[in-house]
Amino acid sequence: MIAQLRGTVESIGLDEAVVLTASGIGFRVHITPALAQNLAVGQETILHTSMIVREDSMTLFGFLTADEQRVFDTLMTVSGIGPKIGLASLAVLSPDELRRAVRDQDIAMLQRIPGVGQKSAKRLALEIGDKLGQPASLEQAPARTSGSPDEAEPEVKAALISLGWSEAVAAKALEPLTGQGLGPSELLKAALVKLGGTRG
Repeated sequence: MIAQLRGTVESIGLDEAVVLTASGIGFRVHITPALAQNLAVGQETILHTSMIVREDSMTLFGFLTADEQRVFDTLMTVSGIGPKIGLASLAVLSPDELRRAVRDQDIAMLQRIPGVGQKSAKRLALEIGDKLGQPASLEQAPARTSGSPDEAEPEVKAALISLGWSEAVAAKALEPLTGQGLGPSELLKAALVKLGGTRG
């Protein structure tokens, strides 16, 4: 099991990066848009990782902090929550926001997670219980804009489709958000919040 990855960032996508280790092996790691925004090609990075093993694949999910990685692993214990929803959870909510939502049984907040409807949100709050612990802080850093807004829409649409939405649903979600000067990361996060628990 690969728990941590250290190496040089070779390439960055909206929701993935390739990290080249000292042994010369490049690992493709699925990450949140916020993490992608903070990486730079040629930069050395250390990622905390979770490996999801399926019959036909082994997929790495990377996180900047061990806390995010632990939250992701905890989300994976909830029935009906897969790695895509787990990663999307950390794309729209911080670990402490998730802790607060679960502690307070804030179903509306949990429904902001893409692919999580009311029933899934209730199950998530019930099954996680106090496994995440108590929130330490709910302060958020101000959002930063990166990338060209003109180039963001097709990239974000492709990311939404890869997360399971149809092209039509992705396009409809992005339509009211274009022209606001948002970079790829901010546009994806806004689209995920808008889509909430819907799936199409």
